[in-house]
Amino acid sequence: MTKLIAIANVIAWAGFWAFGYLALTAEGFSEAQMVTASLLAAAGLITGILAYLRLARVAEQTGYASKTNQLDAGQRNRAQQEGSI
Repeated sequence: MTKLIAIANVIAWAGFWAFGYLALTAEGFSEAQMVTASLLAAAGLITGILAYLRLARVAEQTGYASKTNQLDAGQRNRAQQEGSI
């Protein structure tokens, strides 16, 4: 499943850059073509970000990446009561 998400991530970012470039630099396109390129670029951006975040979460869970330094709810509440946050 992780490989599938990674492949989707690469395709999404490639679509974002390709259609974003078309939307920004194309001359002689109709308004409908420009809107379509912009929407496809936006879809690539959103999909790429979501896939990247999913891959980062999986990497933390499997031990491939180091865990973030976030406090759990109990530690956060205790720190807030002590006034250190």
